[in-house]
Order: sequence, then structure tokens, then C-alpha cells
Amino acid sequence: MSKELEIKKAIIPVAGLGTRFLPLSKSLPKEFFPLVDKPIIQYIIEEVKKSGIKEVVFIVSPRQKMILEHFKKDSALEKFLTKRKKDAILKEFKEFEDMFSDISFSFAVQKKPLGDGHALLQAAAKVKGQPVAVSFGDDIVDSSVPAISQLINIFKTCNTTVVALKQVPEDRVPAYGVADVEKIAHNLYKIKKIIEKPDPSQIPSNLVIVGKYVLTPDVFSYLKKATPSKRGEIILAEVFDKMLSEGKTIYGCELKGEWLECGDKLKWLKSFFYLSLKDPRFANELKQYLKTLK
Repeated sequence: MSKELEIKKAIIPVAGLGTRFLPLSKSLPKEFFPLVDKPIIQYIIEEVKKSGIKEVVFIVSPRQKMILEHFKKDSALEKFLTKRKKDAILKEFKEFEDMFSDISFSFAVQKKPLGDGHALLQAAAKVKGQPVAVSFGDDIVDSSVPAISQLINIFKTCNTTVVALKQVPEDRVPAYGVADVEKIAHNLYKIKKIIEKPDPSQIPSNLVIVGKYVLTPDVFSYLKKATPSKRGEIILAEVFDKMLSEGKTIYGCELKGEWLECGDKLKWLKSFFYLSLKDPRFANELKQYLKTLK
């Protein structure tokens, strides 16, 4: 693979208003909702780093101010913990800061919520015509091989856009964007069409789209030319369909691992319980406690 096709950057769109989580999301951005003792966004950044990416571009709304502060070094807090002799907490806090010390963060602003494709367009200038990883803030994948790495491994062999897929029960498919596919190899598919929230009679498979991608520069060219929907939005799935209709190749990677969704209250709570009951610090006592509930 030529050097210019290495995946060096990741775009993380977090400009959504989180209306499904009101009233909590009125005061706390959704990406900072906790999963055990870390915010959702931290899991996503950890996955990006484990995938070998060192540059992150956040897509934020004008009202968001917390996200870059979260990953900045906080010398004042370190001094406070040192003075109070909070050694165990200080050690954990320094490990957190060190984890992200070699990642550069920047941001682009999406002034109005005009679709996921419109959000990505705001980062076009920062991508500079290079392929890029994308991870939306609603999706975490618990896997020994990071989800973004799984996509990058396929990109290295095909040098074209790769979309993350996951199987769900057929009765849940209509809630998602679903892929009509041709199987190429284990976990690898050639996408023929994408149907957004299909009618049950139109379901072509039970492989639905997870909010993780590797995008090639031509995706941004199509985004710039895209016709907004009736709601005035630029939708990434519709852009993919346009590309497919014009003969572009898009591959799907069926991810290995547990897909933890955080797109609504119930999905977020399920993800919280999954990770809490898996965490060795809390699992045994939580399981015992749950047995006491009636």
C-alpha cells in the first residue's frame, strides 16, 4: 500500500443534540454520558488510538465546550491530588492523561444539525484529500481487535470505502440502515445497495450499518455535490447509494465483537450494565446485588 493511503486521521462527529436523552442531555452532552466510570467518548478515542491513529477531528455543535477540555492535561488537578495525598487516584488520573498525550485533537463546527453527511463535510478541509476513519458517538464495539482496526485491515487490501456491519435479529432490522450484499469472504461483503429503515417486506439481509467507516476522498466529493433531503439534510447512506449506482465499489466488514449501542436511553442502559458486569472491579458485587432485587 502506498504511503499516502495510510489512515492517519479519524473524524468523530458529536454535534447531535441528544434529544432522545432529554432532560439529561440539556445539561450534559450525550458523548459524556458514563459507561461504568468513563464517558462514552473516551471508549471511542481509546479504540481510535489502539487502531494506530494519532490525529482526531471532532465535529461539534457551537454549544459544545467540554470535549477538548476532557483530554487536556490538568496540572492544577494533579497538584490538588498530590497535596491531598490521593496517591491511588493520582496514579489512575496520570495513566488517563498519559494515554492521550500522543494524540492531537482539533475540531470543526456544524452550526445546524443537517444530517450525518453534512457533519462529515465540515471536516473536509482537515482531511486534505486523504482516506480517513470515522466513528460516530453512538456505537462502541467490545472486541479484542478494535473495530476501526478491522476496517483498516480490509482497506489495506482494497483501497476503497469500507462500512462496518453487524447482524441483528430480523425483527430489529427496520430500525436501521441495512445492506444488500454479496458475500466475498468470511466477514467481507461487497455492498450492492443500502436501504435506510426498510419496510419489513423489503429487507435484503440482517446486516445493518454500524456507525464506523473508512472513507476514501471520493466520498467527500459526492457529499459536496449531494442534494439535501426533504428535511434539508445530507445523509451519508444516500450518498453511498448514489456512489453504488454510478459503479463505485464499497465493501462491508462484519465486525467481530459485541456491539454496544448508545443511541437511546434503553440501549445506553443495556451497554452500561454489560460493561459494568464485565468489569472485574465491580462485577461480583453487582451480580450479588442484582440477585437481591425483586
